[in-house]
Amino acid sequence: AIAGAFLLIFSKDYRRDRFLNFLDPWKDAAGEGYQLIQSLLALGSGGIWGLGLGQSRQKCYYMPEPHNDFIFAIIGEELGFLGAVFVIIMFVFLIWRGYRTAIAAPDLFGKFLAAGITTFIALQFIINIAVVTASMPVTGMPLPFISYGGSSLIITMTQVGILLNISKYTEAK
Repeated sequence: AIAGAFLLIFSKDYRRDRFLNFLDPWKDAAGEGYQLIQSLLALGSGGIWGLGLGQSRQKCYYMPEPHNDFIFAIIGEELGFLGAVFVIIMFVFLIWRGYRTAIAAPDLFGKFLAAGITTFIALQFIINIAVVTASMPVTGMPLPFISYGGSSLIITMTQVGILLNISKYTEAK
């Protein structure tokens, strides 16, 4: 499986470049690694308390397209470590409630649908946070509910609506 993954990564130039950029973004700090480095600088400059809402330096001057995939870095800069942890806690709570709804759903289809929707949102959240913190290669995954983009927001809100409908018919315990 590992050999297959490396074969898949290195079969296309853009995949190879993203993977190598992930391993050492400072190698090409002005090119391929620029956005990832600016993301790390934004997270680091936020400190514990943050710079304050609207006070981000990275989003105004350095980070290209900060409202898209790297919005969590701006949240970390403006709201600090505590604000970033609060956003993470809110997502963990949503994921916990989604899986709880899946367990309590009255039929098998509802269980699978609720678990699938919750897993989809959880994976988007985990991948986005991992990319912003340089824990995995840049993928272009939006942060649910927060990243700019109409289609992602519409799909996520529709999924949550379905999840809420399933939770309406759950068995109270």
